[in-house]
Amino acid sequence: MTTFPEDVFTEPSDVDPDTLANLGPLRRLAGHWRARKGVDLNPKADGPERRTFIERIDFDPIDPQANGPQLLYGLRYHIHITTEEEDITFHDQVGYWLWEPATGLVMQTVAIPRGQVALASGQAAPDADRFTVSAKRGETGYGVCSTAFLEYAFRTDSYQIEIVYNPDGSWSYITDTVLMVHGRDVPFSHRDENTLRKVAEPKLNPLAAILAKRKAAASG
Repeated sequence: MTTFPEDVFTEPSDVDPDTLANLGPLRRLAGHWRARKGVDLNPKADGPERRTFIERIDFDPIDPQANGPQLLYGLRYHIHITTEEEDITFHDQVGYWLWEPATGLVMQTVAIPRGQVALASGQAAPDADRFTVSAKRGETGYGVCSTAFLEYAFRTDSYQIEIVYNPDGSWSYITDTVLMVHGRDVPFSHRDENTLRKVAEPKLNPLAAILAKRKAAASG
């Protein structure tokens, strides 16, 4: 069980403004990534459908965030997915990846424009080559919240994503979202997997960029 301090108001005073230097296991995600051979297995009326997709993920560092004494560093992300067959959006997702250096806590917030949000969590070492975060329906701490229709038709009971860093500089993920589909008795494992390669480096977070500009002007 996590032990929290009595003083929940006082924020840390010695915060390093450079987010990229303090992201722990999230550091290697920072930047812009592309892939063309993702695989999606999703439920349809006639049975599971397997689709290959094109994916773009952008991770941008944000300024350090404090919840009183709790200090978080993170990345804002945007996922956009299409397919070779259609130009319309196959999947769109936004959120944050967050890291708490003091405890090793890793979190992912998920928001998709079908009326669903989630907060997933896990633990990782700062130099971890892989880590997993997960969320469960009904949990008030790290859970899943959906519209009434999704609860009725495609209820999400759990969500999990595993991130793996590869020796060639790419990274891979596997997501496993367990659904109860209306009219069916057996849970369905909705899986997505992909390997992405970097196409652009990240910029500094806003505060670090301001301070770097000031330093350059002062020395110049």
